[in-house]
Amino acid sequence: MKRNHLSLAIGLTLSLAALQAPAQDAAATAPASDEAVTLDAVQVTARKREETLQEVPVAVTAFTAETLDKLNIRDISDLDAQVPNLTIYAARGSSSTVTAYIRGVGQSDPLWGVDPGVGIYLDDVYIARPQGALLDVFDVERIEVLRGPQGTLYGKNTVGGAIKYISRGLPTETSGNASVTVGNYGQLDAKAAIGGSFDERGALRGRIAVASLNRDGFGENTLTGDDVSDKDILALRGQVGAYVTDDLNIQFAFDRMVDESGVRAARMLTPNRFTPAYPPMDDRYDVRNGMPNVNDTTLQGLSAAVNWRINDSWSMKFVSAKRESDTETNIDFDTTPQPIADVKAFYRDQQVSNELQLNYDAGGRHRGVLGIYKFNGEAGGQVRNNFFGFLFGDTQGTVYTDSIAAYGDWSFDVTDQFNVDVGVRFTDEDKRADVLNRGYTNGTYTVPTATVANFDKTINFTNVAPKISLGYQLNDDVLLYALATRGFKSGGYNIRAQAVAVPRSAEPFDDEVVDSFEAGAKMSFLDQRLFLNLSAFHNKYKDIQLSVFTAYDSNGDGSEDSFFGDFTNAGEGTVNGLEVEYQFLPTSHWLISGNVAWLDAEYDTFMYAGVNIADEQEFTNAPEFSGAINVEYRTDLANGGSLSARIGYSYQSEVTATTEIIRAEVPPNGRPPISQDGYGLLSAGATWRVNDNWMLSLQGSNLLDEEYLTTGYNLNRALGVYTGFYGAPRQYSLTARYEF
Repeated sequence: MKRNHLSLAIGLTLSLAALQAPAQDAAATAPASDEAVTLDAVQVTARKREETLQEVPVAVTAFTAETLDKLNIRDISDLDAQVPNLTIYAARGSSSTVTAYIRGVGQSDPLWGVDPGVGIYLDDVYIARPQGALLDVFDVERIEVLRGPQGTLYGKNTVGGAIKYISRGLPTETSGNASVTVGNYGQLDAKAAIGGSFDERGALRGRIAVASLNRDGFGENTLTGDDVSDKDILALRGQVGAYVTDDLNIQFAFDRMVDESGVRAARMLTPNRFTPAYPPMDDRYDVRNGMPNVNDTTLQGLSAAVNWRINDSWSMKFVSAKRESDTETNIDFDTTPQPIADVKAFYRDQQVSNELQLNYDAGGRHRGVLGIYKFNGEAGGQVRNNFFGFLFGDTQGTVYTDSIAAYGDWSFDVTDQFNVDVGVRFTDEDKRADVLNRGYTNGTYTVPTATVANFDKTINFTNVAPKISLGYQLNDDVLLYALATRGFKSGGYNIRAQAVAVPRSAEPFDDEVVDSFEAGAKMSFLDQRLFLNLSAFHNKYKDIQLSVFTAYDSNGDGSEDSFFGDFTNAGEGTVNGLEVEYQFLPTSHWLISGNVAWLDAEYDTFMYAGVNIADEQEFTNAPEFSGAINVEYRTDLANGGSLSARIGYSYQSEVTATTEIIRAEVPPNGRPPISQDGYGLLSAGATWRVNDNWMLSLQGSNLLDEEYLTTGYNLNRALGVYTGFYGAPRQYSLTARYEF
């Protein structure tokens, strides 16, 4: 839908508002009450049992469906500003591949064989690969973000934290909703969901939800006229549940996402010395790529869950799931019609996971959970490289993962005020890499000229992830806690290995470990009108896994004319930080919320060519300061409806956006890592709930149209590539929603 349609829709909204004006005026003349209602404590399952946010001794941020709507959270990347020390965005050239960091810990490389550092879960099922994992928000019950290592309860690859996306449950009575959103850049989104019982007693229930998300590009390919940085996503989720008895139910769920968005635009930050005829473009979203505008991802999953209340003390939950994804993408690194650095990639992934949980709670002084988790994954594909139109090569192969873990977490009330929580998880994992990397005579990739890596190797990793947490309920409103915990990310093999020029690249890299020590407080003041949550942490980060592009001399002439994607354990680091989250309800009409975070991430050891260069290196995606504030005004209307208006501002300080070995990126032909200066984003929204059924919402993001980089590519030494990807421009939209 184009701009004239949006103007018509806004005009209709203003007309409806005029009809409502007498009721609003009547409400305004009524005496305003200074007595504030209390803030609601959100229910979370951070410890795999239901607790309120204010009573769980864990650094977790939770968002209900209503809060997500008001904050205009369209996909999980929009959580970035609302969670302390969270950095999350679309990975480079993709629309739905996720890059996530929490407290300076994560992973930006989306290739198979490289595991993420922040675990993403859809309804208790771990999503192992980042392709398609930038989940869009629709028909959601809540989202929880757990900060810090979650190795005991959630296992490997949650070394930075975890993001849990919880869909709406199965209702006993028929209910649903439908919404349409129109906005600038031709935005037209449609979402709908319906659920209920198939019989009178509610023994068989179901729910289905669908979302069609569409937007024109922020820019275009000036050579072809194609939209770039556009959105074209169709997503579906379905659930069926059989409630056999009050104590036993079996639920099946299915989800599918098809992303046919075009490539994201990358802007040339400096001229490429190999293409002087193509200087940087004026618009940060326009490109003149010579490769096809194809960037397709399909993701789908099927799961079954059995919930059984064995007796008054014990309950059992079993979740079995299968997920798979396929991606075809084109990456024009140089962003010009010339084949300086053109890459076509195919990714495939499938995983099967099974988890058995036993929960104990007899209402006494101890409670806990025991579990067994098994994961089998197979991820692979092919990446075809075309450098300068005469150097052709590919990376192809498969990484197989077989992992099994056993865990337990138990909480003891030593006194009415003092609680001890202890847990441990043991993981045993085999990772096998079958790799074949070759050079070819031409772009058909059919006649090999050289083999630079050919191996089939397996390595085993074992890990013990303990946790101890102490909680002290100072009074009814203040919980103090301290914890020590460990998280780990499994190691593996570099599937981009160049074993001829750099033999060590075919050797395995070690698993990554974070030992975290944290103290915090969950506080409620003023009769639950003020929530204030504090946390301070000290993390020891060991065997840090880094993906860097390494240049090398391919023909022995003394010049570094080629590169490959290297993967290595850099060394050790220390990460310290402070986090503050607040919600304040001064009166029944006003709500103030937000967060403030400080992060100090430093390398202690970073070995390069036998030298410790820790003082020269910067952590990626670890801004020193960040925070957000949201101010909302809300009031009831005389006809039973309500009106709310919100303005929000978020800020983050300077950040290093890419990972390079700085010492290697020196003149000539060198560039430092891509970085972004500190910046702030302004947002606003207004929601008019007309009655119990209808709601209208007007939202705006990045209202000052701030230009800011999220990530980029630095391949300057070998290919002259120094490009950046920018965050979204100013956007505004209008949503009409009907609920029944």
